Amino acid sequence: MIFSRFPSYAHYDELPPIVTEYQNFDSLLIPRTHSSRNVSDTYYINKDVLLRTHTSAHQAQLIKAGVENDNSIIEKNKNLLIKGKKENINRRFLAAADVYRRDEIDSSHYPIFHQMEGVTLFSKENFYQEIEKSRNDRNEFRTISSSDGFGKAKLIVETVDDTAVTDSNPFQSVHKPEEIKLLIEDMKETMNDMVSHILSHAMKPPTGSEKELTGSSSEDNKLKVRWIEAYFPFTSPSWELEVWWNNEWLEICGCGIMRDELLVKSGAGDKLGWAFGFGLDRLAMILFGIPDIRLFWSSDKRFLNQFSPGKISQFKPFSKYSSCFKDVSFWTAPVTEKIVLDVKKDEDSDKNIGTVFFENDLMDIVREVAGDLVDNVTLVDKFVNPKTNRTSLCYRINYCAMDR
Repeated sequence: MIFSRFPSYAHYDELPPIVTEYQNFDSLLIPRTHSSRNVSDTYYINKDVLLRTHTSAHQAQLIKAGVENDNSIIEKNKNLLIKGKKENINRRFLAAADVYRRDEIDSSHYPIFHQMEGVTLFSKENFYQEIEKSRNDRNEFRTISSSDGFGKAKLIVETVDDTAVTDSNPFQSVHKPEEIKLLIEDMKETMNDMVSHILSHAMKPPTGSEKELTGSSSEDNKLKVRWIEAYFPFTSPSWELEVWWNNEWLEICGCGIMRDELLVKSGAGDKLGWAFGFGLDRLAMILFGIPDIRLFWSSDKRFLNQFSPGKISQFKPFSKYSSCFKDVSFWTAPVTEKIVLDVKKDEDSDKNIGTVFFENDLMDIVREVAGDLVDNVTLVDKFVNPKTNRTSLCYRINYCAMDR
């Protein structure tokens, strides 16, 4: 469905999941001190190689492949409309892939999930002509693509955007603000068009809480989407798109104006561009009314038989068994005791840097032992002994099988 909204883009969906630390972090200007580099957040195979944590790991690689006409990568493009063209097809591309993160346990987080990366580049020399063509192409495509086989829209998507470029979310000093404003407009119009088209097919009507939030009745079938300011090391200014779903704001997309330094390092210093990363699993949860991300990994026929390719249908619960919980508490050691649970080599010195407790380490242990029987894990109590200064944490592990 998303590929179909970008007919002039190269489409990739078979890029290998094992990447280098440079691809996943350095090429995206992510600082050495950034928390995402920690072994508590990322699945490292060794100190230099890891399982990608986002589809952005292929951003610089694909841009450079387009600049250098690297057929070993370009030939993986699945879009037959532009396949074989000699122009730099990777000036515009989408990349869908599985990604891996050590993360919390709840209904919308899982250690394996799927993302889609999108990049749109414009020539600095012909910027105004290209941005105008982009607007015209988008309007023309919107007119001729009212249906893509998924039937009529079921919901009205209301998008709220009261954001602005600020000192905390600034223009880059090398850019001309008047050009970047047009680039932002192009990005937001494209994203609004895509998100509104897809979410309008969602099966889930608003709940009572949504009625209070939007001021609309459930009969109006409205779905609320909002833009908020964000931060990413590889874009500035940056934003996120969130959807009001299951009585909370759920992030589905991050996007922004690409860092000039990133483009220069990728051989595209003569370009301006914007990029986005889209959470496909969360999008599918909204579209099909699926309440728990664990269900995507179920082999239960009661789940699988509810869905058919090319058709959006409402998920029907098949297990209503009660959950049960177990509490586990433990002491964490003060840093001064230098008890090391995780060790990562500090490249700037000869000593090892130890971390005493990371919540994601606990989540990983729970997943390893209990698998998908666990619905969520939450911190319910914290106590600091005033005499010893030791901290006790109590976590509640909520068990609820999807099928029994």
